[in-house]
Amino acid sequence: MLNRYPLWKNLMVVFTLIIGLLYALPNIYGEDPAIQISGARGASVDMSALDVVTEDLEKSQISYKSIAFENGAVLVRFNDTDTQISARDILNDELGEDYVVALNLAPATPSWLESIGASPMKLGLDLRGGVHFLMEVDMDAAMEKLLGQQEETFRTELREAKIRYRAISKTDTAVEVRLRDAEQMAQAERELAKLHPDMVFTDSTSNGRFVVSATFSEERLKEIRNYAVDQNITILRNRVNELGVAEPLVQRQGANRIVVELPGVQDTARAKEILGATATLEFREVDSSADLAAAMAGRVPAGSEVKTTRDGRPAVLKKRVILTGSHITDASSSADEYGRPQVNISLDSEGGSKMTAFSRNNVGKLMATMFTEYKDSGERDENGKVILEKHEEVINQATIQTALGRNFRITGIDSAAEAHNLALLLRAGALIAPISIVEERTIGPSMGQQNIDMGVQACLWGMLAVMLFTLLYYRKFGLIANMALMMNLVMIIGIMSMIPGATMTLPGIAGIVLTVGMAVDANVLIFERIREELREGRSPQHAIQQGYANAFSTIADANITTLITAIILFAVGTGAIKGFAVTLSIGILTSMFTAIVGTRAVVNFIYGGKRVDKLSI
Repeated sequence: MLNRYPLWKNLMVVFTLIIGLLYALPNIYGEDPAIQISGARGASVDMSALDVVTEDLEKSQISYKSIAFENGAVLVRFNDTDTQISARDILNDELGEDYVVALNLAPATPSWLESIGASPMKLGLDLRGGVHFLMEVDMDAAMEKLLGQQEETFRTELREAKIRYRAISKTDTAVEVRLRDAEQMAQAERELAKLHPDMVFTDSTSNGRFVVSATFSEERLKEIRNYAVDQNITILRNRVNELGVAEPLVQRQGANRIVVELPGVQDTARAKEILGATATLEFREVDSSADLAAAMAGRVPAGSEVKTTRDGRPAVLKKRVILTGSHITDASSSADEYGRPQVNISLDSEGGSKMTAFSRNNVGKLMATMFTEYKDSGERDENGKVILEKHEEVINQATIQTALGRNFRITGIDSAAEAHNLALLLRAGALIAPISIVEERTIGPSMGQQNIDMGVQACLWGMLAVMLFTLLYYRKFGLIANMALMMNLVMIIGIMSMIPGATMTLPGIAGIVLTVGMAVDANVLIFERIREELREGRSPQHAIQQGYANAFSTIADANITTLITAIILFAVGTGAIKGFAVTLSIGILTSMFTAIVGTRAVVNFIYGGKRVDKLSI
């Protein structure tokens, strides 16, 4: 029988429409301004934190919409952004550094939709959503770190050249080498200048002191500053990729600032912690021969220093660093044979050689793993710059049982979440210089609310114009095409909401508007073919059958070539171009389904298996 779909095809169309409608539905509920409170450095938050947050908000007379414990964090929803920001400032002061307090936008989706995994689609920064971080690179800390490395390098080089020296120390801008006499001073200056042509060496003699000072040339200083910012940008991009953020923006602003924009981010607390953390590891030898009590009293052996373990106990470590986190190529978290968290480390070839050489010669001795990070002290200097505090702690002290290679593990970590975060930071790379978040805000449309409204209106007015034309020109068949258009829009929104990481942007709206026209174009081809068949004297049933069959190849060719173009745009494009390509690709596929399968199902339902004398087309 002509123009009859089997039951399974009709059920497929109905099922597809219902699924698209269900997953598109959360978008009408919007989002609530919220604050997310999670534990610092991946630590877990229990229900007691919820009670503390509730008490602090009520004491400050801050009204909130709801407060709940969700996914290991406390989430507080508010009615407006002003209250949200006020509450953030209060909770930051009250909770201290043990918690991460971050702004968030929480979906207001009903629980029955959440139970099936439905959530609103993520919006780009130009469509009211996302977080903006303005970060500042601490150049002073970068210089201090570099001068510290030069200090150790000078020690090694002078020792290998058999040049005796009294002491080597660093100032804010230079490394100073104190020698015994003028002859050694000249010898040391010649040797170091030969090895470091990018440094400026000067010597001075006063009060029996023979000193060689080494500073970086202006060209080298400029290169160091640019390298610090550029390398931090690269590492931040790696960390953003680890977070799985769609269409992020990480770019330089001025001499020492970096802008990070994360569209559609939900877990902003973790994003803030991962991006702002300046964490790295140092492997050092434990000075087992040192008298711990004497070291605590200030009598520390030369070449050693006192550090603190996680449980507050002192540890005497050699100053010489065996290896730094810069040699780490991969890191992953797991559990050891006793179920305790650990981080598995892989080194590059240079790092592997250093670790092998050291461990082979020091079997039976203790090696310490020291974790270093910089935190915001909450204070600013006279120039308004954030003052960072350096926090160091010894994670573990392990006896070297055998020669270590490029792969080994570190233990002594408090929780699996902390091991996971530490592995992520080390895998993405340790920041060359500490960075501080000088500004954090949730940002609305970059092009203004008016432009967003105009984009939505363009889509709606475009659809209305097309629907009016098809209704007047094709009558009942035009009404069927309009139903397909509405179904097409619902399916695009539903699919965009279902795809993890997909972000709707203003260019994405343009892609939807374009697919509306393309969907109607397919229906026009089909309807005109049906008219041709009717003019040639075919019966209405045969005209419908031949119209859909003959138009299919033309529609498929046109849409496939456009789809290939969209795929190429997605592959080579960035930012807004990718957003346009995503919605265009989805729109092409859904429009083909609704125009060919969807309208055919409705036409078959109305006309199929019946005696029809005339078509309303």
